Amino acid sequence: MTAFDDWRARSPYYDESHEALAMSVRRFVEREISPNIDRWEAEGELPRDLHRKAAQAGILGLRYPEEFGGHEEGFDIFHGLVVTEELAACGAGGLGASLMTHGIGLPPVLALGSEEMKQCVAPPVLAGEKIIALGITEAGGGSDVANLRTTAVRDGDHYVVNGGKMFITSGMRADWLTCAVRTGGPGAGGISLLLIDMASEGVERTRLDKMGWRCSDTAAIHFSDVRVPAENLIGPENGGFIGIMRNFNGERLGMAMGCCAYARVAMAEAADWAQQRETFGKPLVGHQSIRIKLADMERQIEATQAWVDLCAWQVREGRDRPADFAMLKVQATRMLEAVAREAAQVLGGASYITGSKVERIYREVRVNAIGGGSEEIMLDLAGRQLFGGSR
Repeated sequence: MTAFDDWRARSPYYDESHEALAMSVRRFVEREISPNIDRWEAEGELPRDLHRKAAQAGILGLRYPEEFGGHEEGFDIFHGLVVTEELAACGAGGLGASLMTHGIGLPPVLALGSEEMKQCVAPPVLAGEKIIALGITEAGGGSDVANLRTTAVRDGDHYVVNGGKMFITSGMRADWLTCAVRTGGPGAGGISLLLIDMASEGVERTRLDKMGWRCSDTAAIHFSDVRVPAENLIGPENGGFIGIMRNFNGERLGMAMGCCAYARVAMAEAADWAQQRETFGKPLVGHQSIRIKLADMERQIEATQAWVDLCAWQVREGRDRPADFAMLKVQATRMLEAVAREAAQVLGGASYITGSKVERIYREVRVNAIGGGSEEIMLDLAGRQLFGGSR
């Protein structure tokens, strides 16, 4: 048992099955990911073959229906959190974001799509043969989902899509895009979800360079008179907003777990450095100020992990509420920011040189605080749900 996973052994939510899964994913990371992650970060994307290998290792299909090639029996929400934790060991947030992008692109299809659509899309995605991404955010919209402007106009047995999406994870490599479009009037009631084949004529993609998550390809996508078969409608026309909202809670819980996992990686590297580095005649950890920093980092991580686990339990028991996920995401991203800062302080100048996990994690703080709903939007959402006020 290491400091990296010791917290699970002391938790009532995890048992031997979770630990067995952790060991399996850990071996996969050590064999397939860690030796290559620096190269993938430099190249700006993951190889498609990694998706196939992750599928063969049982990672992609975890907690998805058996009929589509998944592995559902005997797995609960905490097994999913274990995967998030173990994928974080390489210290590159873009790895989990891009390798597991089906976690936000596929659920609307499985929840609202036709049986034919599910059978067409889910098996190759869960086998790692195809990549599906989620297209919600627009250049001028951000978290204001109800006011998105990409349109889909019915023309016979097709929809004609015009507009664009921005900051789309796996957008350069995606084969399919679960895309939010406006099919009706203004506001949330006019939004639908369409499954768009990204090889369609009229789809253009532009790669975006980023501060962090560099091994995750991110794209701006433009649609110019893209014809999408009407049967690619996911759920009812003008009924897509509910599908989008139900997706957000899971995404925010996953991001909060990721923040805990990457904070633990940063803290572990800082603690190791403090034990080996000598200053003023003794190890760095021998200085009271450094011990206080490390203890305070642990305090914040443990408190946030406890809330993550509680929210996961509430999901499993059907007792969850959206406000908790919104507040949890803010708690987790602020915790990661604080821990990454203090870890960098412990490493000193070494944290400013590429090559350490702390340096990479520090650069990825902002994407967590903004993506999936910014701190300001999250706290306002929670405030409105808990205390009322203008809507």
